[in-house]
Amino acid sequence: MLGAIRWLVVVIGTSAAAFILRVNFRDKDANPNTLMAKYQFAITVRPQFLPDYSNPSEDTFMFAYTVTITNTGDATAQLISRHWIITDANNKIEEVEGDGVVGEQPILQPGEAFEYTSGCPLPTPVGSMRGTYHCVGADGTQFEASIPEFVLSVPRTLH
Repeated sequence: MLGAIRWLVVVIGTSAAAFILRVNFRDKDANPNTLMAKYQFAITVRPQFLPDYSNPSEDTFMFAYTVTITNTGDATAQLISRHWIITDANNKIEEVEGDGVVGEQPILQPGEAFEYTSGCPLPTPVGSMRGTYHCVGADGTQFEASIPEFVLSVPRTLH
C-alpha cells in the first residue's frame, strides 16, 4: 500500500475554470519525512460551451473540455482508466467510468504531456465535473490522480 498522499490545487490565470493539480506520491518504503516526486502529474482542464450543438428549448446544453496531463514526476506512468462525477444544476449526479481517455491509454515519460478534448451534455445551463484517473507506473505501482472540480456554464449564466 502506498504511503500518505499529499496534494495541492492551484488555480491558474484569472478564470476559475482552469486548474492545475499536482499529485505527489510517497514511496511506501520511504522515510515519512521525505516527499518523493516519483509519480507527479500536472492536470489542466479548459471547458467551453458549444452553442452550435446545444438546444436550450429542449434542455440540451453541450460542453467541451480539453484536458492536458503532464508527467512532472521522475518515472514513466500510464493512464489506465477514468472516473468522472458529473453534476447538473438540479444536483443530479451521473458517474462515467471507462478505460483510458478518448480510446487511448497514454504512456507518459517524465516531461511528456498528453492532451485530449471530449464532450459532456447537460440538461441544465450550469454543472460541474470532477474525477480521477487510475494510473500505473512502469514498476507496477498503481495510483490515482485526482481531477479537481471545474464548472461547465453557459456564458453570462453565472455572475
